[in-house]
Amino acid sequence: MNKTPHIGVDKEGIIAKTILLPGDPLRAKFIAETYLENPVQFNAVRNAFGYTGTYNGKQISVMGTGMGMPSIGIYSYELIHTYGVENLIRVGSCGAFQRDLNLYDVIIGMSASTNSNFASQYDLNGTYAPTASWKLLSKAVEVAKEKGTPVTVGNILSSDIFYDDNPDVWKKWARLGVLAVEMEAAALYMNAARAGVNALCILTVSDSLVTHEVTTSEERQTAFTKMMEIALELA
Repeated sequence: MNKTPHIGVDKEGIIAKTILLPGDPLRAKFIAETYLENPVQFNAVRNAFGYTGTYNGKQISVMGTGMGMPSIGIYSYELIHTYGVENLIRVGSCGAFQRDLNLYDVIIGMSASTNSNFASQYDLNGTYAPTASWKLLSKAVEVAKEKGTPVTVGNILSSDIFYDDNPDVWKKWARLGVLAVEMEAAALYMNAARAGVNALCILTVSDSLVTHEVTTSEERQTAFTKMMEIALELA
């Protein structure tokens, strides 16, 4: 096994079959140090920190992916095709589109609409609908119920644009019931579907486009623990 350009691992078994993928590498570090037993760092290339340890006796990995679909597209592809990862769970932050979603609420992305051109590589005669793996989605909902953590399941938007030239464009997505916006899930779902593996996106509301409430960068790194604890159980 050779190292990839972005992950510095050249041995099998160092990266677990199930991996959590926060965008923020410092959130990956927090998860490893807070929840994993005997975590070992396997990656620091481009500061995309990656760790493997055990959680409730099961091997699990966590690695930062950076921001945007091109970034998670690269990491998820290499994790799947070079390192044999079978379950990829994004744990990220999002901006709420709906008034009844509050800061710290947990959202599970059943599907991921997108304004990205990522699917053009598949040369499809239509519009593909990136969708979560039912195996992970149904288990996540079950785990959330057991933990007493309310979750909202539905359609999210994976956007290529953070600072949109039209600041009100989100309202068009909101009218169609889209719950929130983030920047990675659609690419993750497409890479996983193409490879026949499982992917899921679990999000915590970090800000609201409706009320303009926001959390701090530190809170986004360390305080979104409910989604982390759901995701860890999926190993």
